[in-house]
Amino acid sequence: MKEIKVGLLGFGTIGTGVVKVIQQNAEVISQRLGTKLTLAAIADRDITTDRGVVLEPGVLTDDADHVLTNPDIDVVIELIGGYEPARTFVLKALENGKHVVTANKALLALYGQELMLAAEKNNVSLLFEAAVGGGIPILSSIRENLCANQFSDVFGILNGTCNYILTRMTENGEDFSDVLADAQELGYAEADPTFDIEGIDTAHKLSILMTMCFGTWVDFDSIYTEGITRITALDIQYARQFGYQIKLLAIGKQEDGVVEARVHPTMIPDTYSLAEVRGVLNAVRLIGDFVGPVTQVGSGAGMDATASAVLGDVMSLSRQMLGESSFLPPALNYLTKNITTLPVRAMEDITSPYYVRVMVEDRPGVLAKIAATLGEYNISISSMIQPERELGGCVPIVLMTHDAVESDVRAALEKIDQLDICREASLFIRIENDLA
Repeated sequence: MKEIKVGLLGFGTIGTGVVKVIQQNAEVISQRLGTKLTLAAIADRDITTDRGVVLEPGVLTDDADHVLTNPDIDVVIELIGGYEPARTFVLKALENGKHVVTANKALLALYGQELMLAAEKNNVSLLFEAAVGGGIPILSSIRENLCANQFSDVFGILNGTCNYILTRMTENGEDFSDVLADAQELGYAEADPTFDIEGIDTAHKLSILMTMCFGTWVDFDSIYTEGITRITALDIQYARQFGYQIKLLAIGKQEDGVVEARVHPTMIPDTYSLAEVRGVLNAVRLIGDFVGPVTQVGSGAGMDATASAVLGDVMSLSRQMLGESSFLPPALNYLTKNITTLPVRAMEDITSPYYVRVMVEDRPGVLAKIAATLGEYNISISSMIQPERELGGCVPIVLMTHDAVESDVRAALEKIDQLDICREASLFIRIENDLA
């Protein structure tokens, strides 16, 4: 029976994990495939650093073409990350008739349509389970077990760094900057954490989920993206008093041929399942018309979980090549020719309840001025907290609104910030009460 040969691009943390899975689980992989899965070549710019694994002589090279054009290699695993040269390498692998497995969500978010069309043109497959949720098998669930459903909503806690930071802030009352520094020391956050804490990494993953759930290409620039850097321990404290927790949430919705695509700090009721997702864990919640709500939780990143997902894709492709399965489900859940481009609702038109914090001077008439300004923009208050006076006579006025239009909230707070009673820019957080 045909031996399956794999080539690997990128020998960093995840690449090392892939090698470990292939080596340590060789017997079980062989038992499940009925043949041997062989790591034929690894290409990386650094071929001297010890990764703690033993390779056969001649496997490691600094020449990517040795992987991309080698006629013996059946599947190329791309773990370089980023946009280039990953895009060029993946296209070359596809054009050379090789199946490709990647964990590169950034690449797929920006160039997914181009790459999927290239795979189709060359009659090969591009799989990417590890790109969203790491070890959570959410993409295979969407394209296989749940594929008969029409999805209306997809929500996700998709970045372990942000979830770890917000969990620490929630449980210990710590400040954002202190927790971020600890997360970097522990290896949960990069030295440059911008993609994580500004929501960019989460938005990359949301674009993939929305294509698979709603059958629409999502222009990455159309996803509203806001990070967690302005969230304070004070906001988390008040959220808990209202019965909520704050999570960096990816939100995709579809209704009447229009989609919402947004990533931002979100207050969710502390009784909801997503509120219980703590630390570096990820979670995805889908709502299908027949299956109803489905939630999957697990390790969203890291060497072992991501390598597990990568090898799952490799084995699916191997089974097809071995003739055990004559057909692989469409990688994006829809036939490429049937994926459309639905309009994305402008953020200014989003409607939701809001949490609002305004730092003001403690003097008579302050609350009346704020309430009057909100009323001018059709924003009604559902509940409020006004703490005791702090040093310097500055106090936060914290309130929850009923449903309001985003453009009205922004306009009202801009006017409030200009009042002589305000000491600093106000903050608002959107609320989602319909995740159940």
